[in-house]
Amino acid sequence: MSVAVIIILFIVALFVAICLHELGHFIVAKRAGVKVEEFGIGIPPRLFGIKRGETIYSVNAIPVGAFVKAAGENDPTVPRSLGGKGPWTRLGIYAAGPLVNIFLAFVLLSAFLALPISTVASNGLMVHSVAENSPAEEAGIEPGDIILEIEGQPVRGRGDVQNIVNSVEEGVDITLLLLRNGQEEQITLKPELDPESQQLKIGVWLWWNIVSNVGESSPAYEIVRPGDTILSINGQVVYNDESISDALRSVEEGEEIKLVLLRDGKETSLSLTNVGYQTVPGVELRWVDGTHIEQERLPVWRAVYLGARYIIYMPVLIIEAIPQIIKSPDKALVGPIGAGQLVVEVVSSSGFSNILFMASIISLGIGIFNLLPIPPLDGGGMLVAFIEGCRRGKRLSPRTMRLAYTIGTAFLIALVILVTFSDIWRLISGGGFGL
Repeated sequence: MSVAVIIILFIVALFVAICLHELGHFIVAKRAGVKVEEFGIGIPPRLFGIKRGETIYSVNAIPVGAFVKAAGENDPTVPRSLGGKGPWTRLGIYAAGPLVNIFLAFVLLSAFLALPISTVASNGLMVHSVAENSPAEEAGIEPGDIILEIEGQPVRGRGDVQNIVNSVEEGVDITLLLLRNGQEEQITLKPELDPESQQLKIGVWLWWNIVSNVGESSPAYEIVRPGDTILSINGQVVYNDESISDALRSVEEGEEIKLVLLRDGKETSLSLTNVGYQTVPGVELRWVDGTHIEQERLPVWRAVYLGARYIIYMPVLIIEAIPQIIKSPDKALVGPIGAGQLVVEVVSSSGFSNILFMASIISLGIGIFNLLPIPPLDGGGMLVAFIEGCRRGKRLSPRTMRLAYTIGTAFLIALVILVTFSDIWRLISGGGFGL
């Protein structure tokens, strides 16, 4: 899919998410008896509008989002004004927009999870390397071994090993069935808890191949080493000889072949010149037998459950990500430009179906951002309404409100400028998100 199409889809997703956000405010405000003077698509100046009842429905010149104009937003003296409603009613109206975005994110994410996906399945996984002082090293596991089963359960995909290992209790021995030099062999080891991920690990890196030999006269001799594992070629995951041929078919003779290797437990990106082969010239690989692509589809109930679980656990994920946000704020905090670049990278590398996933993330991001307790965001209005509700309806002074809105607006303007500058700088400097 072309970058232009992805960008257009991103703009559409962003536009729809913002419009539905404002529609949430509009519907709840109407039901609460607030006079809504205008519901606009886009930003003024107005191109045209139609008045129905007391509300003007307008289309505006700048096609960025939407807006709702309620009577007397901060003036309780105006009849049927937003400002004249009780604090809990106002809190509900302010919360409606972000909640619509969060619900939309849930729907899109559930739909994405319910789509059929292509996964690589095999009769086991090959050990690329073994971590020092790990349970796998102590048990004698070696590079080139193929893990066929763990605790009697077959290993068919990359997630199986971690899932099976973490299904046992900490401190309990597990049994692995290995294929070594054509002979099956059973070993027993005790997984250890990794303090960083808080998951049980056995200490191996796994894939479907390992380099057994590199011809001295081949173009790859100075690049690829025996013991390496080829993860991808030109961005396409490789899992058998046919997948390598498919990845190389689009590369003309004389063009560069981009390889991603697993070497000593670390990913390494290298390149070599295509000399007309349909395989990596001079490189001999050992493969796991029976590796192929399968189509998998989650049951709808499971997709809905996982979508809801992801949304519910999002605050926990954000808290856990704070160290990474502090470490790399330029990648963690993005505006529309950065979000567009991220969508292009994800969809280009992982496929078109991921546009649904990214649309859900966009909607969720809009919802969470607007829940920040900073005036003039929805979260700021909710905070003011909550404080007044706790004060039994006693309003904050106009001076306090002006000060809060002035400080909040100045902060948001500064944040937007910094984030936009960071996004533009990343784009023109050729940086990315590493996808």
